Amino acid sequence: MDEQTELLREMCGLLRVIAEPALAKRDEGIRASIIEIVGKSKAKAKAIPLMNGSKNQITICKESGIDQGDLSRVIKALRAKKLIDADEKHPKLVISIPPNFFENSEKQNG
Repeated sequence: MDEQTELLREMCGLLRVIAEPALAKRDEGIRASIIEIVGKSKAKAKAIPLMNGSKNQITICKESGIDQGDLSRVIKALRAKKLIDADEKHPKLVISIPPNFFENSEKQNG
């Protein structure tokens, strides 16, 4: 079962790579809103990908280096634009973004 699970994970990863251009086009407005909320903050850029529903706010703060006040403001801004699910204690973006999302946005905007 572990071998099959690993194979499925690899396949999902490959599908994400193949689908990323189409997903980026489909989610263009949402992604632009996320970039606007993050601005140039490195801590916010580290915190956003951690918002997958599996981590609570304290864990996101520890792993990203963002302080609790900034994280609360980011979550409030995301909620105002309907970019996260209802559970703010375990925030989850309504879309998935690639791990290099903010690196790519800097290259396009900078």
